[in-house]
Amino acid sequence: MSLNLKELSSEALERFVLDLGWKRFRAQQIFSWIYQRRALDFDVMTDLSKEERAILNEGACLEGIHLLTSQQSVDGTEKYLFSLNDGIRIESVLIPDTGEGARLTLCVSTQAGCTLDCRFCLTGREKLKRNLKAYEIVDQVLHIQRMIGPSRVVTNLVMMGMGEPLANLRNLLEALRRLTSSRGVGFSPRRITVSTAGLVPQIESLGASGIPVNLAVSLNATTDQVRDRLMPINQRYPLKVLLAACRSYPVRPRRRITFEYVLLAGVNDAPEDASRLIRLVSGIRCKINLIPFNEFPGSGFSRPSEERVDRFQHILHKAYLTATVRRSKGNDILAACGQLTGIEIPDLTFPPLALKEPEGADSLV
Repeated sequence: MSLNLKELSSEALERFVLDLGWKRFRAQQIFSWIYQRRALDFDVMTDLSKEERAILNEGACLEGIHLLTSQQSVDGTEKYLFSLNDGIRIESVLIPDTGEGARLTLCVSTQAGCTLDCRFCLTGREKLKRNLKAYEIVDQVLHIQRMIGPSRVVTNLVMMGMGEPLANLRNLLEALRRLTSSRGVGFSPRRITVSTAGLVPQIESLGASGIPVNLAVSLNATTDQVRDRLMPINQRYPLKVLLAACRSYPVRPRRRITFEYVLLAGVNDAPEDASRLIRLVSGIRCKINLIPFNEFPGSGFSRPSEERVDRFQHILHKAYLTATVRRSKGNDILAACGQLTGIEIPDLTFPPLALKEPEGADSLV
C-alpha cells in the first residue's frame, strides 16, 4: 500500500526523505508543492528529478478528500459535500461577503458528526463517526481554493463546520501548523478562528500552543440551568469555569475573544439575559456575535423576531459592548450555522424544550 504523504507532518516528511537517502531540502520542496501549489501528483514537481519522481510514484501517493456534490444558495453561499477515503462524508461552506473588504470565508469541518449534542445544532444529531485527520481538515481549504480558481481567494477560515474542533485537538493543531506555516498554505493566524462549545482544558492547550489564532466561544446562555439543557458540556465545565479560562486565554494585542450567542425565541433572548450577559463577560476583551437561530426540521426551537433581536443587541450596545448580528447565509440549502450533517436530511422530530426563568439566576455564576 502506498504511503500517503499528506498523512505526514513536515518533520515526518523530512524523516521519510532522509530514509530514502535524499537531502533534507527535498522534504521542504515536496511540502511546498502540496500546500502552496496544491499539487495533485508527483509528476508536476519539476524541481525533483525524473528518477526521484519515479520513486515517489512507486511507493507514495497524494490521496485527498473527494468532492461529491455542491450547492449554491440564493444568497451566493456555496456548500460542498466531500467523501473521505473511508466513505464518510463531511461538509464545508464558502460564505461570500459583499460588504466593505469583500471577505470570502470558508467554514471548515474538523469532525464527522459530533459528541456534544447541543440541542439547537443539527450536526449533533448525527453523533460522532470519527475525528478528521490533519490533512483532511487542510484538504478542504486546498480543494475549494483550487476549485474556485485564482480570481476568488479565500480570505478567512473558521473552524466552525461539523464537529467540536477542540475535541480533535491534536489533529487540529497539526492542521493549523500546516495552514499557517510560511512553507505551507501561508494563512495568517489573524484570519483563522477556532470555535468551541467550551472544552476548558483544550482551550488552555490551544492558548499554550503558540499558534495565535482567534478564539470563538459558543456561549448561548447566561445561567448554568439554561446552558446545562442547551449544551450538556456545561455540566462538566460550567459558566464560571469556562469564563475563567477565557479570562486567562492569551489574547494578542488588538484582538478579542468572540462570544457566539444563538438567540432562541423564549429561551435565552429576554432583556434579563442580555443584562446577565453583560455581567458575565465583564473584564474580558471580547465581542458578542448574536446569531438568530437557524431553524431546521424538528428542532423544537424558533427564531426570535427581529424586534427581540434588535432589543437584545441594543442592551449590549448601551453597556458599550461590541455586539453584531450574524445574518446567517445559506439557510435554503441547510448551510447555515448548526445545519451541517454530511447526509440527506431525514424527517427529524424532537420535542420542544420548555425552559423557565430560573430563580436566583444571578447567583449561578
